[in-house]
This record gives sequence, structure tokens and C-alpha cells, in this order.
Amino acid sequence: MHKRLFTFALLATSMFGLAANAFAPPKNNGGHNEHSQAQTFHQTNGHTNTKSHENIHWAYSGPRGPAHWGEKDPANATCKTGTQQSPIDMQHTISAFANAPQIDWTPIKNGEVINNGHTLQLNVHDAGGLVQNGKTYKLIQFHFHTPSEHTIHGRHFPMEAHFVHKAEDGSLAVVGVMFAEGANNTQLDPLWWSAPSSPGSASVAFNLDIEDLLPTNRAAFRYQGSLTTPPCSEIVDWTVLQTPLNVSKTQIAAFRALFGDNARPTQPLYRRYVLETP
Repeated sequence: MHKRLFTFALLATSMFGLAANAFAPPKNNGGHNEHSQAQTFHQTNGHTNTKSHENIHWAYSGPRGPAHWGEKDPANATCKTGTQQSPIDMQHTISAFANAPQIDWTPIKNGEVINNGHTLQLNVHDAGGLVQNGKTYKLIQFHFHTPSEHTIHGRHFPMEAHFVHKAEDGSLAVVGVMFAEGANNTQLDPLWWSAPSSPGSASVAFNLDIEDLLPTNRAAFRYQGSLTTPPCSEIVDWTVLQTPLNVSKTQIAAFRALFGDNARPTQPLYRRYVLETP
């Protein structure tokens, strides 16, 4: 049934042009507790608590929207008081030959597709990871935002994927990949078609060569930041790739039919440096 519902969303957006409303007013996603993006981030196992949507704490609009995240729960105070918050606008950068993360992902087998009420999240097991500054991080999940959370010279992309990696000490390294509107992305199709339509539900396992979701050009922006959802913990080493992949209007609209806008506004840079690596 979930597959049929999502298939219908794809067909409907193609037939009636809903993709043209890619930046229409956002849906209020109720306050279903997203990450498990946040939960997966600050828990340790990289799995979603499928009952987390029952905890109403925050949303992407209205009185529980981003401007109020730091007020509703003391545990989320960093969302308001932090000075290394994410996302940011990649505008004032420093060209540097900093070491790029050494990404070594392996094909995903039996991954789990979850609708956590705020995004489509893919939990993975034994899918490799990356090495950054001599530290090893394990890939635990990836998920999507529309429009993009990070901006480049003030420009949003239609979609952004976050590939979340975790080290043994609990620190995180997240790789952001932008998507520009263009041809249909066949790598996303198996994920989109199997997406559950009900918050808190999971779908059947999927297989994917995840490196197909990386651009060939690995030029990137790097900076120190935070989770982009509550509790906004400032524990993330960010790498945002500059070269976007394609995603079709229909794919964007189908995602938005389930989640609406699910992007936190950009945050002040303060005294941080943004490195631009070749």
C-alpha cells in the first residue's frame, strides 16, 4: 500500500505539474521528531526509533518552527545560543589545499527506508565510511532536504542529501550533496518508489551502490558546524560538495508531497572559516 501511495504521488506530480510549486508555502510537519535524523545523530546505533513521531517537540513552520527550536525544550537550547550552527551560506570562503575526506563506501545491502515524519531516511549497515583528519567514521544513514539547507552565494538548490558518518567518540562527519533540477535520477528511483507514506513506518530493504550518489568532481566546502535539527549539537565536521547531481521535477514534487519544505534557514557564520578545497 505504501508503495502504491508513493507511486500515485509520482504520477500525480507528473500529470498535474505540482513540481512547478517547488517553493510553495511549506507544509507544517506537525512536530514529528525528525532525525531520528536528530535521534540517529545523538544516539549511537544509527537506527530510527519508528515511534519517535509521537513526540511532538518541533516542526519546520509555525510556533514550533526553527525560530523557536531553542525555546521549547531546554535540551535544544543550543539551537538558539550556539555559535557554530548549521546550515550556512557558502559565500566568504578561503581557498585551501586541505585534505578532503577519503570516502570509501561499499554497496548497500538490506538498507532500511524510513519515513520519520520530517524526511526520507535510509539506515545502512556495513556500508563503509570515510577517513578525515586521521579519524575513521562509519556511514550510518543518509536523508534528504528540500530545498537545500546549505546555500552557495545565497543560492538554494532544489534538494540536498546528507550522508551521516559517526566516529567511535561520537563525533560526526556529514557529507552534503546538492541536487539541481534536470534529468530523472535513476539512483533515487528505488528509494523513492519504496518510500513509506506514513510517518513512523519503514519499508522493505533496498540495495544500492551508494557511490553513484556522489559527483565525480569532489571539490568541496568544509567547516565546523552542528546538526541542522534539534538538539543542534555542535559536533559536526561538514563537507559540502560543490558539484550537484540531477533530480527531476517529478522526483522533487513527489518528495515534497510527503514532507513539504524541510530545510532549516541558514545560520550566522560568526568567526568560523569556510575552506574551499579543489
